[in-house]
Amino acid sequence: MFDFTFFAAIGFLFAAYAVVGNDALQTLGTFIASNSRLHWFWLFLFAATILVITFTYGWVINDGDPSYGRLANASKYPAVDVKWYHTLPPLVLLIITRFGVPVSTSFMVLTVFASIGGLSSMLQKSLIGYGLAFVVGLGVFLIASVTIEKFFRKTEHQQHHPIWVLLQWITTAYLWSVWLIQDFANIFVFLPRQLSVVEGFTALFAIVGLLAYTFANRGGPVQRILKSKTAVTDIRSATIIDFTYASLLFYFKELNDIPMSTTFVFLGLIAGREYGFALTQKAIGLLRTSEIALSDIAKAYIGLVLSVDMAVLLPFVAKGLAGAGFPLDELIPTQAYAVFIVTANLLLIPVALHLHKKTTGRMIALAVLLGSAATAFFAMPLS
Repeated sequence: MFDFTFFAAIGFLFAAYAVVGNDALQTLGTFIASNSRLHWFWLFLFAATILVITFTYGWVINDGDPSYGRLANASKYPAVDVKWYHTLPPLVLLIITRFGVPVSTSFMVLTVFASIGGLSSMLQKSLIGYGLAFVVGLGVFLIASVTIEKFFRKTEHQQHHPIWVLLQWITTAYLWSVWLIQDFANIFVFLPRQLSVVEGFTALFAIVGLLAYTFANRGGPVQRILKSKTAVTDIRSATIIDFTYASLLFYFKELNDIPMSTTFVFLGLIAGREYGFALTQKAIGLLRTSEIALSDIAKAYIGLVLSVDMAVLLPFVAKGLAGAGFPLDELIPTQAYAVFIVTANLLLIPVALHLHKKTTGRMIALAVLLGSAATAFFAMPLS
């Protein structure tokens, strides 16, 4: 009845909960925060309906593949016999999520399955996503903060007008569906590329159950990140955020089928938005905004490096434990990849120093180092 192994099922459940409990808050966080007056069940029922429709549509049009073709490139994301070590990255992600860290599930889950070419493509698209989202967020909210948002602050009592409530729910449906199309790959990578009716809808039932738990818990620890941002509990502001984010994800969905980190896009948009407010409102300091934005990136960077390290070491360790020896020449197959791994891990030092004690000098140094590393990454292919 089920054409997958025990470890595939365990990995799927870990990944499903990690995605729903961590990444989903990027799309549903503002929806939950701005509708806190409603019972969680009605919010869940709405989100679950969109989830079921999106899954069913993708499963039907892609001949049993609910990932919308994100895993179709076998050279970059080959189907593998899932082993015990494949389940560890989503388990680590679950632990990190408990601390409210905005980690990319795309990198944490998919990297251990991806080839070097798959990792490189995914990282390039995600970095471009962050940059574009930052520019769009900055531009939109530079204008909005002195026009629309200024009006919102003066008319806070009108935010629950039926028109705005309807617009927010429509926008949430748009964002949630587009986001699911991107992130279904992070969950279904553990299962066969084509799922039967029983396999597919059993998996769907499990995801819906985990979604219910997330709503009942009002978002959990990751929701604290969103609540630290400016005016996210106003339905009208939340609608603008969600529509902008959804449109960015739709653009990248149409661009190509390469998986990407929606977390990077989300962090870029929120950072651009906060800078827009900082540049136009005296109450919000530019230095404080830089500190928060860089801290979010630093936390996401730790997750990225951890996922890459696990992708390199776990198969290597598994071979050794199985009696196949520890072939060092297979650990890192290319010189460029070796430079990438070493550099990425060395950068954890300034990242940790910044998170330990935030000073202006450390902020500037970290920003320059991460920017230089990103530039070098685009200039030097890994494979």
